[in-house]
Amino acid sequence: MSRTWTLSFATLAFVAGVQVQAADAAALAAKPADPRIEAILTSLEKVRSIDSVSLSPDGRKLAWTVKTDGKPVLEVADVDGRHAHRVTTYKAGACRETAAVWAPDSRHLAFLSDCAGKAPGADEGKQNDIYVVDTQKKDAPAQVSHLKGYVHALSWTADGKTLGFLYVPGATRRASATAAAKPQLGEVGVDGVEVQQVASIDAAGGEPRLLTPDGLHVYEFNWSPDASRIAYVAAPPPGDNNWWVAKLYAQGTAAGSSPTVVVDTATVTGSLHGLQMAVPRFSPDGSRIAFVGGLMSDQGATGGDIYSVAANGGEPVNLTAGSKVTPSWIAWPEADRLVVSEVAGGVSRVSAYRMDAAGASLKQQTLFSVPASIGDGRLSMSLSLDTAATRAAFTQSSFGTAPEVQVAKLDGSSLPQSVTRFNAGLKPAWGKAESIAWENEGHDVQGWLLYPANFDPKKHYGMIVAIHGGPASAVLPRWPAAGYGGAPLAALGYFVFMPNPRGSYGQGEAFVQANRRDFGYGDLRDVLAGVDAIEKTHPIDDTRLGLTGWSYGGFMTMFAVTQTHRFRAAVAGAGISNWQSYYGQNLIDQWMTPYFGASVYDDPGVYAKSSAIDFIRQVKTPTLIVVGERDAETPAPQSFEFWHALKAQGVPTSLVVYPGEGHGFARDENKRDVLARALSWFDRYLSATP
Repeated sequence: MSRTWTLSFATLAFVAGVQVQAADAAALAAKPADPRIEAILTSLEKVRSIDSVSLSPDGRKLAWTVKTDGKPVLEVADVDGRHAHRVTTYKAGACRETAAVWAPDSRHLAFLSDCAGKAPGADEGKQNDIYVVDTQKKDAPAQVSHLKGYVHALSWTADGKTLGFLYVPGATRRASATAAAKPQLGEVGVDGVEVQQVASIDAAGGEPRLLTPDGLHVYEFNWSPDASRIAYVAAPPPGDNNWWVAKLYAQGTAAGSSPTVVVDTATVTGSLHGLQMAVPRFSPDGSRIAFVGGLMSDQGATGGDIYSVAANGGEPVNLTAGSKVTPSWIAWPEADRLVVSEVAGGVSRVSAYRMDAAGASLKQQTLFSVPASIGDGRLSMSLSLDTAATRAAFTQSSFGTAPEVQVAKLDGSSLPQSVTRFNAGLKPAWGKAESIAWENEGHDVQGWLLYPANFDPKKHYGMIVAIHGGPASAVLPRWPAAGYGGAPLAALGYFVFMPNPRGSYGQGEAFVQANRRDFGYGDLRDVLAGVDAIEKTHPIDDTRLGLTGWSYGGFMTMFAVTQTHRFRAAVAGAGISNWQSYYGQNLIDQWMTPYFGASVYDDPGVYAKSSAIDFIRQVKTPTLIVVGERDAETPAPQSFEFWHALKAQGVPTSLVVYPGEGHGFARDENKRDVLARALSWFDRYLSATP
């Protein structure tokens, strides 16, 4: 009943939000036609995004899927980026080609394409199918599957005969908590539960075979070197909710094989107890499995320590205990060598880790470090390696440089080199980026500061603090997409401060766990200490401070304006105003126990302690509130409750609920609208002459 009520309440919130928008149109001053805002949005939409990058096993070829005429298409090139050409016959703009991955022979490519048509009942676009193309022939790609459901995470077996993938038969949506939730109707929690399984198909074509049981929702998987087994992280459905209690499994790939629990974090002792796992990787001899384990607030935003465990089960060994960085992705190319992507104090670092003879600890060597975001399109910070792991390919972008394909030597001798020029003509509309470091309450803290466009050191500027989601995440330099974010605010003439306070990745696992049972307190003090540090060395007008954030950042925005009057304007995106009611409204309540230490029913006080609604009478800050109507992670009623409370207190506010949107907005027109509204809101309340 509560789920149905939640959706109905969200619908009411949308109606109310539209009414507020109409009634307060003049006060809101949302002017999407503002030429400055339109110019920023238009420039952001010019980016040719790169969805996937794959380096051939022999290290001689690259494949990538790049946006062309509005759709991603597949191209192949030499490893230096030369001689790039299409290897399919589909017309750009007609359909999508994504997720390219080389076969072990460095000749064949598998990829996903939706050119075959629309999936019955699907609400998020056309049906993807698996294709294989021989890059040394001019033949058209062979469609090797005829699927009806959601498919992703293609992976070849070492013999090149089989493709594995994650598959949701009969899916009606993307398998992600950030996707728009299905309407909660009928017998809630029972009807229409969709399960993601590991499936395989012959590379020459045929019927897919489900390898894992339908009682387990699989999030990530890895083939053993001989393809006789798979390791995977899985939990009982519903998959959106249960990732936080997932276990590590191993099972054979032969028909009739059943899974064996390798690690259950609910029963292990030591530092992994009660935490989350991701990125399982077999050792080269198949005897052990490495993985990333830690306190993670979102599936897909991976960070923690590196653990190793016997493939048939046992007590995991923490190989990076006490580390001051955050490993995010791992590969295990040699018996005693791991290649690791990690967040290190607000930058991306790739390291080689050598394992000692006992396999109990690792010795780190930095291969390269860049103030940028990196990834090949598969997992967070994942890289595409050649067989010997001597080279890596990936996409890289920063605040100053739009995305390009990069190739790096993994010997520590040089920085990555760009091999494409898809976005070479794009220049940032905002000012320079600067890494800011400060200390607070015994913690080393870091963040990024964007300067305003056309910065004049003789002038004083307003500053907007933008707090990231998570909280287990981090701000890394990245060229912004055409959605909500800090860079467009800097383009309009503000300093933008993006802190990584306690709870963030980049300073080690102890720092990630430092805000447990303390949401809104120590992390907010870290943020305010960062503001103080910046104001000592930069021309900031302290009377013109703004605050914003999405998801956890939306909560921090709502909570902060109840704790301080320092901010003159705020924009709360997909926030949480009342942790007690939120526990019963959201569809992912499993994430909360690791952070709060108990359910709301067992310890309501710790939830009340961090609930903005309990301090609502202290708010003076004008606040714009935006949210998706079908947000499963931070349901619209949370935004409605905060808006209602502000209205009751006479605080200037506006609520806009976007129909059909989930936690991450999917429609371009809504991405544009929410950004335009936020820019206009700050432009009004942070003007130099109020």
